[in-house]
Amino acid sequence: MSDSALGILLAIIGSGLATLLAGIGSAVGISFPAKAAAGVISEDPSKFGGLFLLVVLPGTQGFYGFVAAFLIIGKIAQISTMLQGLQLLGAALPVGIVGFWSAIYQGKVAAAGVNLAAKRPKEVIKGVIFAAMVETYAVLGLLISFFLINAVKL
Repeated sequence: MSDSALGILLAIIGSGLATLLAGIGSAVGISFPAKAAAGVISEDPSKFGGLFLLVVLPGTQGFYGFVAAFLIIGKIAQISTMLQGLQLLGAALPVGIVGFWSAIYQGKVAAAGVNLAAKRPKEVIKGVIFAAMVETYAVLGLLISFFLINAVKL
């Protein structure tokens, strides 16, 4: 396999990891508040609107992974060395790893927010704020990946 082909393969693996890890984290993370919200809504369907944001918040990490993968894929045609591909693979890791873990923990915090809103519907925004605090780290992971991707000299 040529140096260029190996670099392209490494970049493809990186883009896949960014999407895969962040996407799995989001799927798992969404499951926690979704299950809790389904229980609350079965008792009071009028609470759907207030709980919706808590359920979807852990899904943003999957989008962050997709954005990083898209940026990497946009550079694949310019890769000429294995090192460039390895650098892009490394650049994908912050958003993938941080996205995986932050989505799961954000889901747990959002599920607690659902429980708060079940007892005190007017306090739902406090649950959203708590969950958004976890989101900060996912955004930082995306930013680092973005800067690293753009730092690769092609």
